Amino acid sequence: MNDDRSFLSRLFGAAPETDRRRPDGARPQRWVEPDDVPHARTWMSWPSRKSVWGRQLGGVQQDIALIARTIARFEPVTVCAPDDYSVREALSLCGPAVTVTAAVPTDDLWMRDTAPVFRRDADGRQDAVGLNFNGWGGKQTHRDDAEVAAGVAGLLRLPFSYAEFVGEGGSIETDGDGTLLATESSLVNKNRNRGMSRDEIEAAVLDVYGADRMIWVPGVKGRDITDNHIDVTSRFVRPGTVLVQLPPADRHDVWARDAREQFDILSGATDARGRRLRVIRVDGPDTVRSRDPQFVDSYLNFHLVNGAVIAARFGDRTKDEAARRTLAESFPGREVVQLDVDRLMAGGGGIHCSTMQEPLA
Repeated sequence: MNDDRSFLSRLFGAAPETDRRRPDGARPQRWVEPDDVPHARTWMSWPSRKSVWGRQLGGVQQDIALIARTIARFEPVTVCAPDDYSVREALSLCGPAVTVTAAVPTDDLWMRDTAPVFRRDADGRQDAVGLNFNGWGGKQTHRDDAEVAAGVAGLLRLPFSYAEFVGEGGSIETDGDGTLLATESSLVNKNRNRGMSRDEIEAAVLDVYGADRMIWVPGVKGRDITDNHIDVTSRFVRPGTVLVQLPPADRHDVWARDAREQFDILSGATDARGRRLRVIRVDGPDTVRSRDPQFVDSYLNFHLVNGAVIAARFGDRTKDEAARRTLAESFPGREVVQLDVDRLMAGGGGIHCSTMQEPLA
């Protein structure tokens, strides 16, 4: 592990000051910034285990490499890999613009859920918090992934602490202005937070994120590995504005019902500043190229980078283009780059799930 901060500064660039002061002038002691702030880099993880991916491993590696190369056009990317062999493998597919390190070993690729969340204070100082990743409630091996949050913080020499709840980065959406979104199915779940009430979990989450209000949606428990993370269906654009993806009218499965319920709840919700949320509808694809039942057909599992939005497309030209236009209108000044990453999406997650931004300090 290289602990030379000046080396990291030269490698990743300087970090100018940012300020997300609330409209009323008040700020918590520390808070998690929204995805749209300038980034120092994106963190990713290299999939290397056939015990997790089986015969799909090679294709998933190609998709992760494509995402890493694409992000590297806009900001630095660091990919964590479990060993020297995996480092060489990742470098061969990701190319020279991507940094790969074995300093933080990993089990799988879902960096959104294993990395720390980064916070800042009023003076721009950063710290990092681990959300106690436990393999989505013990559903997958996570010996190395449980240590990723502390490892990344140590590599960056940031103050580090653990939250008072168990969760994942993909289970919580923040506007950076006091309001969070989450599914009850993921956090209020005995496989993560046994013995804690919803109010106790809410208080612990708000404390870590420096937020004032949690908007809960019920979600879907026990039907996918994450117990239904919010970042597949509902995402903040900015304070007061949310994107929600809805399924085709002829879909009535559990996921379709959940999406419509999220849309209805958020359409009637107010945020921490008393604003009635503006909800922008995004129509999901009518057709996809995959028949895998785990396939995540989400346009909203996008990753914001400096100057761009990296999102998926599914081969439904009409809906792909409509989603591209909505993302471009929602994030003016950013290029929308749509990628074919079906093999990743068939693994139960997407582009946002495989990335974690580190804001500029």
